[in-house]
Amino acid sequence: MHPSTGECRECGASLVARPISGEGTVFTYTVNHHPYNPEIPVPYVIAIVELTEQAGLRVAANIVDCEPDSVTCGMPVSIRPEKGAGGAPLFAPAAG
Repeated sequence: MHPSTGECRECGASLVARPISGEGTVFTYTVNHHPYNPEIPVPYVIAIVELTEQAGLRVAANIVDCEPDSVTCGMPVSIRPEKGAGGAPLFAPAAG
């Protein structure tokens, strides 16, 4: 739920935070070539990652540790422990 809240906006039920695996797939992405943030070297990948826990459970993130032109929709990814320079979660290609 974003922004986070304590109850479902649709039914009013209480929501509880639960841990996730950190695994997912790239749902969609774009490669940014414009230096909007000088802390992030270009080009970089901005992606929507769908987490494995639930269909439709998606998070905006950066894809790292690979060439931007190697990213594809459906690519398996794993979360990195650190956050990106802009504060976004970082995902990298899953070891496979």
